[in-house]
Amino acid sequence: MQRIALGTVQFGLSYGIANRQGQPYLNEVAKILAVARQSGMDTLDTAIAYGDSEQRLGAIGVQDWQVVSKLPALSELSTSVTKWTKGSVISSLERLKIDSLYGILLHQPDDLMSPQGEEVYNALLSLKKEQLVQKIGISVYHPAQLDALCSRFSFDLVQAPLNVLDQQLIHSGWLAKLTTQNIEVHVRSIFLQGLLLMDEQTRPKKFRRWSHLWKTWHNWLQQNNLTPLQACLGFALAQPQISHVLVGVDSVDQLKEILTFADSLKTPIPNLLSTTDLDLINPSRWQTL
Repeated sequence: MQRIALGTVQFGLSYGIANRQGQPYLNEVAKILAVARQSGMDTLDTAIAYGDSEQRLGAIGVQDWQVVSKLPALSELSTSVTKWTKGSVISSLERLKIDSLYGILLHQPDDLMSPQGEEVYNALLSLKKEQLVQKIGISVYHPAQLDALCSRFSFDLVQAPLNVLDQQLIHSGWLAKLTTQNIEVHVRSIFLQGLLLMDEQTRPKKFRRWSHLWKTWHNWLQQNNLTPLQACLGFALAQPQISHVLVGVDSVDQLKEILTFADSLKTPIPNLLSTTDLDLINPSRWQTL
């Protein structure tokens, strides 16, 4: 189960288009972490921008986890970028009640292309040298960001979206390239915030414009006798170059269901499900649909 990592945005925010329960109670989060650890999972993904996720994780205790967190976007700073970067990481460590992070990522990697980009990157290198973090990297939204950044900077870790609809990481060649460069790859959004797990009745009406894709998806599932969860999880785990597949859950029952299928047959997905339509595969655009 070590390739499954636990995403924690749901612990700090009411997150996800399929989320009907809101932010889980602290005791439920503690149970989720306990079940995850007992199953062999060892990596947590969080971020400073995830509400009170870091504080809640620290209150429960995550000393025996590998924790990856993310710096927020650069804003109007009253101090130097270097001080802001180090101060942000130290504050994260204090909230999490741990001595070091497994990884620190830039939540907005385009900040590296700003006039302050070199200073941000050097600050990350300093954090690594001081052993406050083990790995530095970026959380990207599309392969073009990798085109722009990987030629200028060296990273240990890259996080990117990947699911049966959004296969850009594979088709761009970047999944193979990152592996060749010995960069650890974590993928998120394998359920597309739960959209891929919905049936026609529960899927919001604004997604009907992609009815041809949904029909192809559900027909393929039926033909292969698979649930959406099995197929989504199996597709991500079928990519051997991926180190960790992030999953987010609101309850222990959801996690147990995911773990049930984590060792099942890896699932090849037909290319005809792949799309580059950002209105569908980029959740930040959904509010404007």
